[in-house]
Formats: sequence, C-alpha cells, structure tokens
Amino acid sequence: MSKKSVAFVLNIHLPYVRHLEYPRFLEEDWLFEAISESYLPMLRMLYKLRADKVAYKLTVSLSPPILCMLTDPALQNRFNSYLELHRELGEKELVRCRTEQPEFLEMAEYYLEQLKQNLTDFNDLYRCNILEGFKSLETSGHLELITTAATHAYLPLYKEYPTAINAQVELAVQSFLTTFGHVPKGFWLPECGYYPGLEETLKYHGITWFQVASQSMLLSPEKVNFGDYRPVRCPNGVAAFPRDYQATSLVWSNTSGYPCDRNYREFYRDIGYDLPMEYIGEYIHQPEVRVFTGFKYWAITGPTDQKQPYDRSLAQSKVAEHAKNFLYNLEMKGDVLSASMGEDPLYTLCFDAELFGHWWFEGVDWLDQVLRLSSREEEQVTLVTPSLFLATENDLQVVRPAFSSWGQGGYSSVWLDGSNAWIYRHIHKSIERMEELAVRFSDQISLKQRFLNQAAREVLLSMASDWPFILYNKTSSEYAQKRLTDHLRNFNVVYGNMCKNAVNTEWLVKAEKRDIIFPDIDYNIFNPQR
Repeated sequence: MSKKSVAFVLNIHLPYVRHLEYPRFLEEDWLFEAISESYLPMLRMLYKLRADKVAYKLTVSLSPPILCMLTDPALQNRFNSYLELHRELGEKELVRCRTEQPEFLEMAEYYLEQLKQNLTDFNDLYRCNILEGFKSLETSGHLELITTAATHAYLPLYKEYPTAINAQVELAVQSFLTTFGHVPKGFWLPECGYYPGLEETLKYHGITWFQVASQSMLLSPEKVNFGDYRPVRCPNGVAAFPRDYQATSLVWSNTSGYPCDRNYREFYRDIGYDLPMEYIGEYIHQPEVRVFTGFKYWAITGPTDQKQPYDRSLAQSKVAEHAKNFLYNLEMKGDVLSASMGEDPLYTLCFDAELFGHWWFEGVDWLDQVLRLSSREEEQVTLVTPSLFLATENDLQVVRPAFSSWGQGGYSSVWLDGSNAWIYRHIHKSIERMEELAVRFSDQISLKQRFLNQAAREVLLSMASDWPFILYNKTSSEYAQKRLTDHLRNFNVVYGNMCKNAVNTEWLVKAEKRDIIFPDIDYNIFNPQR
C-alpha cells in the first residue's frame, strides 16, 4: 500500500513585547495566553504521545523573539503571576458557577485544573523554561526544530536591502545556534513571503529548505511537474516546500474550516467582557480595560448573539470526527494524485502554532487524534519532516519559485496597503542610515560599539511583520504605531549623536535594559562592504 506523506510545519512566533516599567502590561498577555493555552498544552500532548510510543514527526519553527521572551527571567516571573491570578479567578468561578450558573461548572473545573497543571509543568517540569520541552522532543527524534527571520520581517518588502535581509537570516541562525547548539536545516519564511533570489542568502547560512505559498509553484516561469504536492529544488540546490492550500484550508479557513463547527467553543465570548466590573475588575487591566480571561463557556452556535452553552463531550466527539475526516480527505485525494503523478504526494501543511489551543480551543486535541491515527500501520498517511523527506528523496525537479505570500491575494497587500504603507519610507531610510553608520564607524569598541549595536537592534525590531499586520487588521493599531515610531525615533537618537561623534550614555543604558534581545549582535552586520 502506498503512503501519502504529510509534513506539519508549525510556526511559534509573537512580537517582542517587554514592558517592565509597568506592573502589568496589556500586550504582554499575548505571550502569556499563548504559553498557557497553546504551548504548554501542546507540549503535554506531545509528551503523552511519546510516552504512549506513538511514532510521530512534526516540524516546529521558533522565532528569535520567542526564544528571547521564553528565556527571560523577568517575563517568566510575570507569567507565573499571570497563572496565579487566573488560578485565583478559577477558584472564584467555581463558587459563582455552583450558585449562579451550574451549567458552566464543569468547564470552570476544567479551566482551573488546566491552570494548576500549567503551574506544575512550568515550574517543576521545565524550571520556567519551556524550551527545554522542545529540546527534549527534538533529542528523541519527534520534532525538527527550525528558525525564522530575526524579527519575523516580511522579507519581500526589503528585497532592495540585501544587508537587512542578511541580518534577518544571520541573526536568526545565530540565535538558534546559541539556544539549541546546532545550525537549523530549515527556515520558516515569515508569512510564506518569498522573492526570487532569497534562497541565495539562506544557502549562505547553511539552510537547506524553506516553505513557500502554493502560488509560488503555479506562477513559476518553469512548468512545475507536481504542483504543490512535491518539493522542488531552486537552481542553487535549496529545497522549497510548497504549502498545500486545499488541505490546509480544511483547518485554517475562517468560514468553512473545522474550527467553525457550531459545537466548538466560542473564542470571543469571555467572562472578562460578560461579568460585572465589581466581580471581574481585579482580573483585567487598569483602568477598567476589559480583556480575555480564558474563561469561556459558550459554543460557537452560529452567527448570532444567542449562544448555546458549550458541551465539551459533544465537542470531543466532533474532534474525533474531524480528525478522521482530515485523514480521509488526504487519502482519497492522494490516491488520485498518485495515479496522475506517478509519485506519491507530499502534503506540506503550514500553520501558526497559536491556532491550536488558543484560537481553536479543541485544536490540540484534534492534532493529538491526527497524530495517533496516522501512526497506525493500516493508515495510508505517514508523517515526515522536510529534512527527513529530503534525506530519502534526492530526485527533485529544479524550479525557480515565483514571488508570493500566504496573505490575502497571494502577494504583499496585507503588509503594504493604505493602512501601513507609510512605515516603509521610514524603515528603509533607517536601513540606509544604519549602513552608513556601519561603514563610517566600522569595528568600534566599548561605548560606541554598544551604541551602534543598539541602533541595529532598533532597525531590526522596526522591521517586524507584526506591526503592519496589526495596522492592516485594525486590532491594536495604537500600540503597533507607537512601537514603530519608538524604534525609529530610538534609531535616530543614535544616528544624530554619532553624526556628532558622541554617545548618549544615559539613554544607552536604559535602552539596553529595555531591549535585551540579540545580546551578541554586531552592528557591522549592516556594513555592505564587509
């Protein structure tokens, strides 16, 4: 029986957010929610599969900002405080639900148990550093860990600045090597953003493969023999794995994907917005800023405000059904593809890891079922990593992928439209000026070296794809705009001082304490003459 190979590639990334100048900071919850609702539950699931001798293979990309934040003692302490606060809320919810809403008591107990388990795992199992969990799973051969651009920049919009592209790749590889002790083989292209020639920089830094959007094959100047269902080699030998849009959409689509099922939990209905301020006030942000608490008791139900109570047992039956349906779709489609291609297909399925558990509450359970089912001998689907696939499949077509992304429309419209286009003239100018500084003041030492390193750090942080994405979606636009302008303003502090051959020491010390990312950065990375 032929086997259809599946490569799951999960990207773990969040923007670098660290504001120790405040007791609590709203946007730090992005990280804490992801750890609590996605990363820790996913690690528990993967550890359980390993203990049960389930043979599975997954690929996980960890961005440098995530690596920095997950190993930051200050943020680790703040996450513990976040868990303790929510555990306190959970205890309070048990009392309230028993008397006021007994139909929600089962879920209140479930949430409290998960919070207690997260506290135990985080402190006792991982010693506050969950990267140890991913390292262990890599060592046992269940995960392939890879990296992505240094600040998750959308690279096609910086094509004209090769020093900036190189800095994004080089620092990413350096950060990964420092954390995991080896150079990654794969590279997650942020937003699947690819332009012809990018693979040259990747190859220079030891990368052997990357993922691309499906239309990169459809629009290639050469005829691609197997479409999205086999990787190809770029002319320089680096492999490109096209994302299978159709199979991914079974999960990813926000209109027809599995997470839309009416029996699954509603993400947007939360007691942080539903309950009176006198009850919920101490668990939200000051002054009276309502936020998600994670205590959600309603099912999706449908496009209505009149939601049905969430039934976890019913949702779990849907999880099993959807896992079987997913594999069935891959098998049936694979039979047709194998007959027409003369080769068994490879499905490359790329997701943001936060989809599982955070956005789609049942997502971790669904992934667990898919991994368990696919490990059975009678299944026609087998899990691989891209590196493992390349080790056994050497005869790949040589193709030049086309410029593309996984964003709406397939190109750059999400990261370059009327809401955010204004940012690029400023970021591009800061890159040009950073190159100027690196040439004029090459190989500095002591304070000037640190000053210039901070300038490079500010440029890279301004390049993050998160800021234009947030502006485009009009979610936390005020924060995104402030972060962008702050990074650009900070860079100009260095540029202005260095043009006078001076160092603002007081400002530098504060900046270094604020942004601890890339501690080993060398500003000469921006020198186009090196």
